[in-house]
Amino acid sequence: MSTPDNVTAHLSQHAPADQGPTLPAQNLEHFNTAPAPEAHHTLLTCLHSPRWAHRLTAHRPYPDLPSLLAAADEATYDLSPSDLAEALTAEPLPSLPEGMYAAASMALSAAYAAYEARFGHSFVICLDDTAPAEALDLVLAAIRSRLTNDPEEERAATAEELRHLARGRLERILRGAGHPSAAAPARPSVQVRAHGQTPL
Repeated sequence: MSTPDNVTAHLSQHAPADQGPTLPAQNLEHFNTAPAPEAHHTLLTCLHSPRWAHRLTAHRPYPDLPSLLAAADEATYDLSPSDLAEALTAEPLPSLPEGMYAAASMALSAAYAAYEARFGHSFVICLDDTAPAEALDLVLAAIRSRLTNDPEEERAATAEELRHLARGRLERILRGAGHPSAAAPARPSVQVRAHGQTPL
């Protein structure tokens, strides 16, 4: 199987890791009282699904952070396949330690290509609780494991990873642990997709 040109090119450029939203940290009170467009934009940096962001914005105010995170989880569970496909278009590569994409570019390119050829969309995984030294092995093992899924099983697995990613990003913003220098999830330049593949 040949490796898609855009996958190879992106890996060769030391693809930016998904380190979280670019917005400054804010507290829950600010999120609850901010104008709706501002809150909606904040949420889109966590998960690029307008439907998800609109639902969470409309249900403000939230009494505490756990209530907001629970609402975010519930809203993610309710996303349709088209909503998930839309969110996937803005997802960056999995977060790996600096230099690891270059060191393992052939293995990663082949793994991404095999995944995208089977499922027609980019691979996503949440590595928030993974030690840096274990991240590469986990990504490659996860791709191998998920390649055995049928499309419906993989859609569910992808949705679960997106839920974890969105929850972690939202929590970092509202607990003051944002990453102001990181690449934003909404940047299309960090998308990895095989040529000629259809969305989820």
